[in-house]
Amino acid sequence: MKVSREQFLENRERILEVASRMFRENGFNGVGVADIMNGAGMTHGGFYRHFASKEDLAVKTSEASMTHTVEKWSQQRQSNPDSALSTFIGHYLSERHRDSPGEGCMLAALASDAGREGPEIRKCFADGVTSMIGSLEKLLPGEASADTRRTAIAMMAELAGAVVLSRAVGDAALSKEILGAVTEDLQPVCSGA
Repeated sequence: MKVSREQFLENRERILEVASRMFRENGFNGVGVADIMNGAGMTHGGFYRHFASKEDLAVKTSEASMTHTVEKWSQQRQSNPDSALSTFIGHYLSERHRDSPGEGCMLAALASDAGREGPEIRKCFADGVTSMIGSLEKLLPGEASADTRRTAIAMMAELAGAVVLSRAVGDAALSKEILGAVTEDLQPVCSGA
């Protein structure tokens, strides 16, 4: 049965959404194409009508997720410029974000996986991280400068690292302590101190 162009695009979007969530929950190598297609309510055979390979899908989901993240940060900055940075930090370092990797930041969920993948995934992550750092720079108080960029890079590393570590430890109290320590550490940046 021939599928309309509109239905084809809807199916592709559904595959991207399911794959993005599953990759963030299980890692790039922790989920197969059949699982993704089943989760999207489609057959495995239809996958190659949409994507050249699983790596192609991983690149597309990573690009879309990181672009979405940057767009959300930009919207926060535009709608609430005075508190956008502290709101962002509070959300990023929340227990909800820690406990919901399938809904959270692609970087915090898959950066260590990306480092073991091929050049296309690593380039995608490099582009995404660069864009995220640029967006974070705009959230920082003061004029853009080399110091602002350095602060944004350090902050991005600290934020993502805190979420990674808080997810990795098997101790709830230590996990909460990691998130709290980094939140407290970043507060002076929010106030421009």
